[in-house]
Amino acid sequence: MGFRKDFLWGGATAANQCEGGFNEGGRGLANVDVIPTGPDRRSIITGKKKMYSFEEGYFYPAKEAIDMYHRYKEDIALFGEMGFKTYRLSIAWSRIFPKGDETEPNEEGLQFYEDLFNECHKYGIEPLVTITHFDCPMHLIEEYGGWRNRKLIDFYKRLCTVLFTRYKGLVKYWLTFNEINMILHAPFLGAGLCFEEGENEEQIKYQAAHHELVASAEATKIAHEIDPENKIGCMLAAASYYPYSCRPEDVWEGKQKDRGNYFFIDVQSKGAYPAYALKALERKGIEVEMTAEDLEVLKNHTVDFISFSYYASRVAAAEDSDVEKTAGNLFPTVKNPYLQSSEWGWQIDPLGLRITMNDLYDRYQKPLFIVENGLGAVDTPDESGYVEDDYRIEYLAAHIQAMKEAVDEDGVDLLGYTSWGCIDLVSAGTGEMKKRYGFIYVDRDNEGNGTLNRAKKKSFHWYKKVIASNGEDLTNE
Repeated sequence: MGFRKDFLWGGATAANQCEGGFNEGGRGLANVDVIPTGPDRRSIITGKKKMYSFEEGYFYPAKEAIDMYHRYKEDIALFGEMGFKTYRLSIAWSRIFPKGDETEPNEEGLQFYEDLFNECHKYGIEPLVTITHFDCPMHLIEEYGGWRNRKLIDFYKRLCTVLFTRYKGLVKYWLTFNEINMILHAPFLGAGLCFEEGENEEQIKYQAAHHELVASAEATKIAHEIDPENKIGCMLAAASYYPYSCRPEDVWEGKQKDRGNYFFIDVQSKGAYPAYALKALERKGIEVEMTAEDLEVLKNHTVDFISFSYYASRVAAAEDSDVEKTAGNLFPTVKNPYLQSSEWGWQIDPLGLRITMNDLYDRYQKPLFIVENGLGAVDTPDESGYVEDDYRIEYLAAHIQAMKEAVDEDGVDLLGYTSWGCIDLVSAGTGEMKKRYGFIYVDRDNEGNGTLNRAKKKSFHWYKKVIASNGEDLTNE
């Protein structure tokens, strides 16, 4: 059987991690621009430390990133050579509305993405567009407080109306918010939230999340009205939690942690706040302000498919103060003694992907789309830029095999697969370039030095073969 004939193979990037051109084409400043590398990065991402503009003594990798703003034709040609059926990218909100609250969009920004989408279609590549991938115009943060403010719903609706109208016929697949559950772990990155002394941070995060959920439903409504062909997905940072032991307390902790992840997707997919979430908010003393109209739009405009990122499984322990921890996607987890880890401590678990796919499909019964998966590693190129990245091929082959088993043996409906960072880009978590995911090597280091030249890695040729065989040939030869 294998994957469906129209399976969407491809790769994924985010505007703030690859575009650069932060002050070109009429683009305004965004939260993602002012997050530097170094020891302060985490406290800024989490909204604990305010940094609303560029400051002396810091390096801001998103300013130039890998300069895809000027090099997208070269990059998309390479994606075309690999045989991509789809390319997941994101829109920089401040390219379309530089401040975020204008009534008229920036034509230069709109034209940039139109040209980019046309370039994709030239190679038979279907764009998969994330409307907001950790992107919020700084003006909306300084003037309105980011997504804590209900007014952002209307600004987002205006953005979506412009995008769906302008790119009708050019883009069919859309995601509303990238990793929407990350608002709880990285609130400045996820929703432009910064906290003042004494504020109830949990209250603010859940209120902001509610505004994003309503905005997502409104976007789904607008998309289907403008073009019934549009397919709208939600997106979560996924990975099922394993209990640390068979102690009932550990099993219960795993269930609670899973629910914390599923909460927002339950709303986007099923159309209402689940009972467990309402009870959890009640226990925390959190009262989310929501109108009858909010509940109506959530109910009537659920997503068409579920997209997610998967890098590693996670482990939950009821009492985790004495157990070893390891790194994960923006937040740590209990270490699994049965798994190997990447150079960054992320645990490698292909079967965990199959488990996660089954959990999601059992829960939602909607098509799935894996839009991020990959291995961040240090690559050592030869003098021509070539990297023999067998470790990456091994990781990806094992995960694609697990996907195939979920489809063939478990009956999971899977639309496509876009590996993360198909071309080397800036890491969202650390801001590093040396943590590379790509099939294409980019000559740039952590300090921003390098020619930015592109070179094909060994995995480039391997992935081309995988796509050509629709996932049947995973051999590394």
